[in-house]
Amino acid sequence: MRYICLYGLSSNKGPEVEWDYYNFEGLNIPEEHPARDTMATLWMDFVTDSGERPMLLRTHTSPMEIRVMERIRAPLRAVMPGKVYRYEASDATHVPMFYQIEGLVVDKGVTMADLKGTLYEFARRFFGEDRKVRFRCDYFPFVEPGVEMAIECLVCGGAGCRLCGNTGWIEILGAGMSHPQVLRRGGFDPEVYNGFAFGMGIERIPMLRYGIDDIRLFYSSDLRFLRQF
Repeated sequence: MRYICLYGLSSNKGPEVEWDYYNFEGLNIPEEHPARDTMATLWMDFVTDSGERPMLLRTHTSPMEIRVMERIRAPLRAVMPGKVYRYEASDATHVPMFYQIEGLVVDKGVTMADLKGTLYEFARRFFGEDRKVRFRCDYFPFVEPGVEMAIECLVCGGAGCRLCGNTGWIEILGAGMSHPQVLRRGGFDPEVYNGFAFGMGIERIPMLRYGIDDIRLFYSSDLRFLRQF
């Protein structure tokens, strides 16, 4: 595996109030797709003459994939951090507003090995050189094939404990090779270009690294907690 250096990449935040097209339709999530049900979407109070509600508070940072492709040509290397919103109750692992970061690479000859090598290098540098990494197949409408990436549990070292559900692994992000239809909607010919994308919750990564057990601490304004970092 090789990793693609993301130094010198472009950083793009994008709108938090998003069109349905960018948040769902353009990412292969049409109106009847079951993935919409898992997003707990907050729709805007804006209705067109036809009765459509085309605007919402974005549920993930993936809409920026198409927005960035529409205005940046290959070779494209970009990250897209920002706030996202879900209609759900607050608890130790959920809040209605949190942060994600999306990564996108588009060029000629990009492979799954590039994706795996890049994510492995990130995990090695952030969680430690000896940390084991696992990739398993997963489904996301806007990538094909899709994978989930997990790291060896930081508490039990892979032996199995309550934190990792006795599996020895903790999932940290989803990723995959950019779907040809998504590339096409972004203005790239999938017969010439390909790419990969990944997305992760920004709070989840330090929660795992530092053993933080409540995501709400990031938003509590408790300086005793914040000054540790």
